[in-house]
Amino acid sequence: MSKKVLIISTSLRNNANSEILAHETERGAKDAGHDVEFVTLKDKTINFCKGCLACQKIGHCVINDDANAITEKMKEADVIVWATPVYYYEMAGQMKTMIDRANSLFATGHQFKEIYLIATAADGSQGVAQTVINGLNGWIACFSGVKLCGYVEGAGLEGANEAKDNKNLMEEAYNMGKNI
Repeated sequence: MSKKVLIISTSLRNNANSEILAHETERGAKDAGHDVEFVTLKDKTINFCKGCLACQKIGHCVINDDANAITEKMKEADVIVWATPVYYYEMAGQMKTMIDRANSLFATGHQFKEIYLIATAADGSQGVAQTVINGLNGWIACFSGVKLCGYVEGAGLEGANEAKDNKNLMEEAYNMGKNI
């Protein structure tokens, strides 16, 4: 059964490892027959949530920037794949800001049930993505019936574009997309 998959790449760096792996996941999901849309936060204007909760009443954020269009795409997706670099053992701030700005989903509903994660870090320790997973699970817990279904951890990727040279990691990202 074909699913509507939204991949959100949150790295702002050119040749970002998390985005390279996200494109591999995209390729796998497309090869599996899914309808895939890829969104990058590069060149997007996404301001911080003001905490006014107006979105709960009117169904969208009162801040007029690119976050509203991305939130609408999130609302209509069956699957969301987040791709982020790991900064200080947590998701990148721009990912957290986008999550915060999607607060209107509580009032307007959502279609997604499956969440996936791609997290890349310069630190080579296994499990470096665990704190990102913990943060993402906090967001997931706010939605009934939604669960983290898989993740790819790219540890030890210090320089831009290094993921392309890691055949096993590229294959893992592709297979995650293929198995959505």
